[in-house]
Amino acid sequence: MNTIAEQMQEQAEEFRNRYRAVREEIGKVIVGHDEIVHGVLTAMFVGGHCLLEGVPGLGKTMLVRTLAQTLSLDFNRIQFTPDLMPADILGTNMIVEDEHGRRHFEFQRGPIFTQICLADEINRATPKTQSALLETMQEGTVTVAGTRYDLQQPFFVMATQNPIEQEGTYPLPEAQLDRFLFKLVVGYSSRDDLNTIVDRTTRGVRVEVQKVMDGPEILKWQKLVREVILAKHVQDYIVRLVLATHPGGQLAADVTNQYVRWGSSPRGAQTLALASKVRALLDGRFNVSFEDVRRVFLPSMRHRVLLNFEAQAEGIECDQVLLDILEKVPEKAEEHLAEAV
Repeated sequence: MNTIAEQMQEQAEEFRNRYRAVREEIGKVIVGHDEIVHGVLTAMFVGGHCLLEGVPGLGKTMLVRTLAQTLSLDFNRIQFTPDLMPADILGTNMIVEDEHGRRHFEFQRGPIFTQICLADEINRATPKTQSALLETMQEGTVTVAGTRYDLQQPFFVMATQNPIEQEGTYPLPEAQLDRFLFKLVVGYSSRDDLNTIVDRTTRGVRVEVQKVMDGPEILKWQKLVREVILAKHVQDYIVRLVLATHPGGQLAADVTNQYVRWGSSPRGAQTLALASKVRALLDGRFNVSFEDVRRVFLPSMRHRVLLNFEAQAEGIECDQVLLDILEKVPEKAEEHLAEAV
């Protein structure tokens, strides 16, 4: 009879193989951007949402569309524009007439009633329309005219935004940014990757992506992720990292007091814990390490830490501040070090 440890190891190995299968299918279409793909898949297996930021033409929309093709999940794309209204996303009650000529209200579901929703150029819509996603992202429900509707699980919002075009855009409010598990910055392709992209897209070759996973299996892996062991000293490291982003706090780093206006919410700690568990499973372990936490720190925190005017004036980027915090916060708390001495 297998021991509990052996069963955990087998589950971790099975997760790695299934994760690899999805990654390989996506790789048939998406060239390079390994960390971005890992980030999106991590968010999916945690049950969170992703914000992809990058200039046009880098494959953000293609990545989300390919992910939907690889999974047996419903997919809808919403192009956000300044004239988009909340009802265009959620749906609305409409008057319909039955066969007897009687009229009644009937709810017509909007495109948010799907499992993977691509919110393309989300910062082009007004704050009123952006706020229509708040309930769906946090609760997985839609409320219209006092009636609450449950969305089919698993449910993911993958939003894209363009960082260089500011005219006619509406920056996402902090409350909505905080609901994204990760903010992933999509960079330019390398020389080799760009050569591969040109070869694939200009020779009339069409790649067929196979479906390798469905909704029930994704929910199974989401449950497994939460069973991964998070030791108390690693959890405390996560907590101290989050507290180090709070200016004026007892554990605030020097760079925090100098450049940060607002630090991370408790969702930041939850994100670090869950995302680290996925990284542990991918490394064949059923317990989280300090390195797992460090690898997910930037995408977990860069949209939860707001810099002050001094940082903006000096051209300081959020990632620079976060990397400094990551370097300054020790793995072991000072009180533990004192006890060891």
